[in-house]
Amino acid sequence: MPAIVPALVVLGLFALGYRYYSSYLARRVYALDSAFVTPAHSRHDGVDFVPTNKHVLFGHHFTSVAGAAPIVGPAIAVFWGWGPALLWITLGTLLAAGVHDMGSLVVSVRHRAQSIGVVARDVIGRRARTLFLLIIFFLLTLVNAVFAVVIANLFVANPAAVLPVLLQIPLAIGIGQYVYRTRSSAFLPSVVGVIVLYLTILLGTRLPITVEPLAEFLDVGQRTLWVVLLFAYTFVASRLPVWLLLQPRDYINSHQLFIGLGVILLGILVGFDRMAAPLVNDVPDSAPSWFPFLFVTIACGAVSGFHSLVCSGTSSKQLHRETDARYIGYLGALSEGTLAVAAVLAVTAGAVGSTAEWNELYASFAKASDGATQNFVEGVAGFANNLGLPVSIGVVFATIVVISFAATTMDTGVRLQRYVVQEIGEITRVSVLSRNMTVATSVAVAVPLAMALLPGGGEKGYTFGVLWQLFGTTNQLTAGLALAVVAVWVTKNGRNPLVVLFPLLFLLVMTTWALVLNLVEFLAQGQWVLAPLDTVIFLLAVWLIVEAAVALRRAARGRTQSGDTEPTTPRDPVS
Repeated sequence: MPAIVPALVVLGLFALGYRYYSSYLARRVYALDSAFVTPAHSRHDGVDFVPTNKHVLFGHHFTSVAGAAPIVGPAIAVFWGWGPALLWITLGTLLAAGVHDMGSLVVSVRHRAQSIGVVARDVIGRRARTLFLLIIFFLLTLVNAVFAVVIANLFVANPAAVLPVLLQIPLAIGIGQYVYRTRSSAFLPSVVGVIVLYLTILLGTRLPITVEPLAEFLDVGQRTLWVVLLFAYTFVASRLPVWLLLQPRDYINSHQLFIGLGVILLGILVGFDRMAAPLVNDVPDSAPSWFPFLFVTIACGAVSGFHSLVCSGTSSKQLHRETDARYIGYLGALSEGTLAVAAVLAVTAGAVGSTAEWNELYASFAKASDGATQNFVEGVAGFANNLGLPVSIGVVFATIVVISFAATTMDTGVRLQRYVVQEIGEITRVSVLSRNMTVATSVAVAVPLAMALLPGGGEKGYTFGVLWQLFGTTNQLTAGLALAVVAVWVTKNGRNPLVVLFPLLFLLVMTTWALVLNLVEFLAQGQWVLAPLDTVIFLLAVWLIVEAAVALRRAARGRTQSGDTEPTTPRDPVS
């Protein structure tokens, strides 16, 4: 089948979903009110709370949520066939991600732009905040560990991309300084930054950088050394003002996102590539079953709990009008889904020319997991070649795009984890965690570093697929718990919660099922780090699910007793 056919079908469904379903959610479920005074206005401080044009905010939001996960997850999940992968991406994005992202944004806006963990305390109960914070801590640990491994693998496989990626740091700092000091628009400087970044690709191909000599001297693997260097970088980067490095990198990467998507979709159209992978793959008996593992492997490509952290952590503080939540939240989820579709097409049509080649790349789940990112890179290079770009240059281009997204996620993830550590320090009254930024940052760096390197030992550490499954499970679980908060809030406000409850129940069933299966496997393999971690996450999740169920029942009972059956639009920011 020509790859352009499923691409057009899915994009057409996304367009219909935004036109009709998001409109229904905005009117009947979340009751968005253009007259509501958002926290960006009521708490305007010129730093965090700033009313922002919805198009500008969309760029920041999309860049923040669209890391490498919607690329890596789908690139692994096609192991079960491109049909199941695209089906879950489509349904998950339309019915779960859009509801989740839009709902997390609206609920946060209605609670003074507080984080989803704090909102859980207000909506569900006091214990919910602590439980949610602990689960978020584990999620961020896995996010940072996974993306460090992704970047390290790409650096080892594509040394020509190292120099351009490193040069992006001083380039972003220069743009940040210019925008901050002149108070001018970041659009033109960031466009110039992208052009300069891509010009350095030629320099990178002439001066490939490898850490092999230093790794041999230290008697460690190259991937191990890169992971250590990456966390050393994030220790510094997460402490810098956001305007100095993080924001200008977001400006540059927002352009890269659309350039990358454009190259993929135009390349498919021009080259008329065909799907080399089977619609449904006949996987080995020893491989994980696609129920439930497909749904946790794709992770951010369909629905992501990490989005609730971004929606409630930064985007809610910049929302100009409440009605913009439809554009930012639902369309942002659709854009993430589009990136996931592009990843599926890249590894099933762009990276290979025949079914035999694809079967070799995806001979086992472990091979599919370890090679997923490089398969995507090769696929994008193939599409770029359809547009006249040499394959060698296309490989470096695609590598830079993936690393840029992953590095931005790591920068944000370590910073968010520091905030979580400090909040946990406040709750437990451990002042050295809550008040000492150096100690909090050290914890935020050391825990995922240990997760990335220590457990399995040796160069490989844990099989990447195992680490990714645990990350995906925790991520989807967080999405389910965020939906639980949204469902209770919707019910309390007298609206129909069914559109929230359906994806909530599906996600909770799939994630708890995957946690149990993983736990059995970890115990059988003697994985005495992953097994306890899996157990703790499972117990925290069950506890929070019970708390949410009690709160939901209480809210439904209160609604019945009050006779409130009509949708309401509360104007009080904490309603």
